[in-house]
Amino acid sequence: MRFDSKIVLITGGAGGIGRATAHAFAREGALVVLAGRDEAALAAAVKEIGSDRADHVVADVADPASAAGMVEAVAGRHGGLHVAVNNAGIFSAAGPVADIDPAAWNAVLAVNLTGVFLSMKHEIAHMRAHGGGAIVNVSSNIGAHGRRPGLAAYAASKAAVSVLTRTAALDHVADGVRVNAVSPGATDTPMSLLPGESHAERAERMRTSAPSGRVSETGEVAETILWLASGASSHVVGHDLVVDGGVTA
Repeated sequence: MRFDSKIVLITGGAGGIGRATAHAFAREGALVVLAGRDEAALAAAVKEIGSDRADHVVADVADPASAAGMVEAVAGRHGGLHVAVNNAGIFSAAGPVADIDPAAWNAVLAVNLTGVFLSMKHEIAHMRAHGGGAIVNVSSNIGAHGRRPGLAAYAASKAAVSVLTRTAALDHVADGVRVNAVSPGATDTPMSLLPGESHAERAERMRTSAPSGRVSETGEVAETILWLASGASSHVVGHDLVVDGGVTA
């Protein structure tokens, strides 16, 4: 029970990696608070985990007031915030750079990058004032290699998250706040499917393109996040841990 009595905030917690991570923290004794824009999806995830181990707060991390209110709500309801997983992200604005609508570009960066900044700003402020904590940002291996034509906005946002993670880690390690990132590759979520691609087609694509021969499971990414947030990684600061079966090795 590595996180017994700990309060954990997970943005984008209603599905995919966020939901799997919420289950993993709850199994380890934490009370998890799931944040996102879809209240029905959040409520369903909380019911699945159990209301004794989970709560939710509706928030838009791209909005400064909403991001601040999210952290205030978690600390106010549950008496603190010990771990934050900044996982909220969108996968849109696809197409060649010359064809991307600037509004679509801005929407991706608002959630994927500014949303992480705003979330961390308020999470760190609380943790700094209450004895420290751990933050894990969810980036992507695409941010490291950029080898996915048509995904410039997503790749740029995730590359920026990885750099922001390192800078924030150095800014606040002396405050007792450890900041790290995890960069998944293709993971078994709808986001990793190419347009019109079936799960079977994705499996075949990964069989030939990933050294491991498969996609990552959400639970594998979740366990990596838990390790980065736990005392077992107490001297790991500003690291971006890639989970992609060797794609970027």
